Formats: sequence, structure tokens, C-alpha cells
Amino acid sequence: MDKTDRAILAHLMTDGRLANTELADLVGLSPSPCLRRVRQLESSGVITGYHASVDPAAIGRGFHVLVHVEMAVQDRSTIEAFEAAIADLDEVVHCLRLFGQPDYVLWVAVPDIEKYERFYMAQLTGLPGVARTNSQFTMKTVKSTPGLPVPALASHPAHG
Repeated sequence: MDKTDRAILAHLMTDGRLANTELADLVGLSPSPCLRRVRQLESSGVITGYHASVDPAAIGRGFHVLVHVEMAVQDRSTIEAFEAAIADLDEVVHCLRLFGQPDYVLWVAVPDIEKYERFYMAQLTGLPGVARTNSQFTMKTVKSTPGLPVPALASHPAHG
């Protein structure tokens, strides 16, 4: 990945709706080579998709909870059952399995605290292998960066 690919990524992460001609101008290419590079970034899995940024409250998901989950049992079948169950819960918008404690961190997005309490009691506590949970409610979003910053080529050697 060269400097031009990184510039393409940086611009598309800022505005995924850029027209190819506009993107080409921004990165100093003509439209055809720019489009070839974008398609290559897509086909190689560097670009994994394009998404709209939506106000969570506008779609009934304005109450966010960070949930730490510690497992009682950590055998393969329990972990697989827990992860499969999490994948089916629309309220869980992000789930990370960690090394150390806690075993999992979940981001849950629901309309309000009452819905969270119902979700917690009816679904979360009954998941396979769950020993303990700790819920932390979001007071305020201070920073939310879509995507990831693209490091400059000079500070990180190209891979592949």
C-alpha cells in the first residue's frame, strides 16, 4: 500500500460518498486509475464496506451501556454458544473477546434504562457460561471517530 492508497482511504473514510472524479482530483490521479485503486482496495479486503452515520437516538438506540462479562466456564462449547447467542442479539452492537479480565466487553444500544433492564434480566444474564456482569452507563460521548486514522506512509512501512 503506497501513499496514494493511503490518501484514498483517508478521503473515503471522511466521506464515503465522494464521486470517483472528486476523489481522483483529491489524490492527484485521473478517474480511471483512481477507480482501479479503489476496486483493488475493495477486492483485497482493505475497504470492507461503506456505511451511513446515523444518530442513535433517532432510531431508538440512544442509551448506550458498556457491559463487562466474566465467564464461569471457558471451555470451547460454552464460548461458542455464548458468542453465537451474542451474535443474535440486536441490542448488542459490538462485542470483543479479551485476554484477561473481563472475558468480554459488550456495547449495548437500547432506547432507555427501562429497556436495558428488561434486556439484562431476560437475555443477558441467561447467556451460556455467564458468571458476572458489570454495566456502565454512558454519560456523554466525548469522541467517536468513524473508521481509523490512516498512518502516514513515512512512519509505517508498507505491508505487501
